[in-house]
Amino acid sequence: MKTASIPSTVGALLWSFRYCFSLPSFDSFVTLVTGFILCPGRHSISRVIQAGLPSAPRKHHSTLYRFLSRGRWLADSLGHMLFHLLLPLLPAEILAIVDDTLCHRSGPHLFGAGMHHDASRSTYGRGTAAGRRVEFAFGHNWVVLGIWVPVPWLARRGLAVPILFRLYRSKKRCPTAEYRKRTEIAVELLSLLAQWLPPGRRLHVTGDAEYFCRTVIRGLPDGVAGTGPLPMGAALFELPGPYGGRGRRPTKGKRLPTPKALAADRSAAWVKLVLPIYGRNVDILVKTLVCLWPTVAGHRPVRVVITRDPKGRIEDRVYGCTDAKRSVEEILSIFSRRWSVEVAFRDAKQAMGIEDPQNGWWRRKSGTKAPKKRPGPNPRGHRGETATEHTFPLIFAAYGIVIVWYLQHGDRAADVAQARREAPWYAHKTGVSFEDMLAALRREIWAARISANPLLRRVLKNVWDLLPRWLLAA
Repeated sequence: MKTASIPSTVGALLWSFRYCFSLPSFDSFVTLVTGFILCPGRHSISRVIQAGLPSAPRKHHSTLYRFLSRGRWLADSLGHMLFHLLLPLLPAEILAIVDDTLCHRSGPHLFGAGMHHDASRSTYGRGTAAGRRVEFAFGHNWVVLGIWVPVPWLARRGLAVPILFRLYRSKKRCPTAEYRKRTEIAVELLSLLAQWLPPGRRLHVTGDAEYFCRTVIRGLPDGVAGTGPLPMGAALFELPGPYGGRGRRPTKGKRLPTPKALAADRSAAWVKLVLPIYGRNVDILVKTLVCLWPTVAGHRPVRVVITRDPKGRIEDRVYGCTDAKRSVEEILSIFSRRWSVEVAFRDAKQAMGIEDPQNGWWRRKSGTKAPKKRPGPNPRGHRGETATEHTFPLIFAAYGIVIVWYLQHGDRAADVAQARREAPWYAHKTGVSFEDMLAALRREIWAARISANPLLRRVLKNVWDLLPRWLLAA
């Protein structure tokens, strides 16, 4: 690996991934990861190559395209190495977050693309005259497993670093033998992560309503608990009573009222708590009980927590945890950390351009007839499949490298002070965002590139002072 234009702190992190590739492919990995970190504006593969080429100037651009489209490296190996880099930063109980995200794409010739539910544009009926509106958009739908990482300036909220990914293909656009539901994919990712756990570490899983379901909960590895939302009409039962020694041993007690009925029951009083949720203290009313939810959790006891907003701005909600010994505070705090993966999706799309590469797009040869138009996606066989399944994990590997580098070598006080100087309206700013981490790493790499040029060493101090504004202008 050519390291003259890469800082030693960054080079050490990149070198950790050397066993995931052959030596020529590792050089391509370094070039593309550096390019995704440094590339301003639209992150098309050609622009990423331009930004990363100084890291490996002898590489031909076609080699870098083939690294994505024909490389035999495994995306899971990147996640495995990133997980080990994160381990020293994680608590004894590791929180895994499962979710899916839609990467918008254009053009019918992309492999694996289709129409999917667009949660960011859909509404739930509140504040709209037309009521609930469901929107769909064309693109790739990815099932993602992220790891929650506590950080000093976001002790209550933390960050999520996605490490494992699978492309979901709808039943209509996928061969029957290859089709898997998103929840089945989530179980596969969780089982893989459980195999990576070192001795003495535990795993806890959280997700939204789609992933706190029968398929995922019953598919969890031994010793792994889950937390998530329940429907207000969930069928709950008491725990089975003592066995009398006659007949079949009971598997559940009598039927309990639904969470909606329990919330409306005035005989059970609400308990007022002040809990740290989503990074701030929140007043909340709760009711809790330990019961069975047989249709989903089977015979595992579940602690159910019903919540109510004292100000009435949010409707009543109910959450559950398959570890019945957990307190109300722990359950709600764990589930609130799920939002950090949504923040990761936003940062990756806005700052890393994860929706920009058009893997596998193709034009017909000049002089040939255009194929007959058909509705829906029209991929050219499996063209672009490997590139599609490589690019998304590669960008998130770069995303994780930015966070790990900053947690190891970043100077939060200096970056906050600089952000306040450049944007004085952020006088309340005390922490750093992902964009701040990315800007700090870009400055570090550019400083190494500039100092590697003998002609610029004399003016390095002046260039360093101007570099943040140049990067902002780019």
